[in-house]
Amino acid sequence: MQNRVPMTKEGADKLREELKHLKMEARPKVIAAIAEAREHGDLKENAEYHAAREQQGFIEGRIQEIEGKISNAQIIDVTSMTNNGKVIFGATVHLINIDTEEEVAYQIVGEDEADIKQNKISVSSPISRALIGKSEGDEVTVRAPGGDVDYEIAEVKYI
Repeated sequence: MQNRVPMTKEGADKLREELKHLKMEARPKVIAAIAEAREHGDLKENAEYHAAREQQGFIEGRIQEIEGKISNAQIIDVTSMTNNGKVIFGATVHLINIDTEEEVAYQIVGEDEADIKQNKISVSSPISRALIGKSEGDEVTVRAPGGDVDYEIAEVKYI
């Protein structure tokens, strides 16, 4: 039994959308490109054929990867949960740096969904580990590479 990997509903929807695109559009295009390249004769020196075969390998690999991720996912939709002010997987947490009074907001997401540019942090990151289980108003210390940082949890949203 493989471990279930937490994933937000939004993350799962994005993966399903990519899977649909690969199966319905990308795969048929590359199959057509291979067929067309085959018609050009000698396959040993046919760069178009080899490029299309390489692309096909990438597409099939990505399809298998996505199907594997979806089948192992434990999809969590925080919008359907009652917000009790606790930090849980999928929650968006507004933090205030106690020293600088700088405000930041992060959504706690699965490993594959993490994107710091969109303020989505992995559930296994040091910040997430410090926050999970805490509540609005709590102070937390995050052990960061540059030293400990103290935050106050200003708000927890299930959006």
